Amino acid sequence: MSTTSHHDERIAKMTFASVYPHYITKVEKKGRSIDELNQVIEWLTGYDKKKLEVLIKEKATFEAFFQNATLNPNAKLITGVICGYRIEDIENELTKQVRYLDKLVDELARGRKMEKILRD
Repeated sequence: MSTTSHHDERIAKMTFASVYPHYITKVEKKGRSIDELNQVIEWLTGYDKKKLEVLIKEKATFEAFFQNATLNPNAKLITGVICGYRIEDIENELTKQVRYLDKLVDELARGRKMEKILRD
């Protein structure tokens, strides 16, 4: 399933602050912690808790969020299907990065071991 330009644009303009509470709810509902969520986000983006708080306060779009991130070199090892899209087939780089994050959050919520999620 390929993404459309409208889909890619909608993701780019979505704010991280609007999605982060949903990530928290998803992982906590499955017995995981906010600290574990933040660890996963930091592994992918390089953003620590303080930087995340700033980005949330600024209402940074996903475009700005990933534009300033230092993506983990092992992020390319994140594969599979998330939200109906096969990650490795997504052509738009920003959409792929957002789906990387979605996939990691999903793996955390499903109880996958942290060392498997972090792919180091």
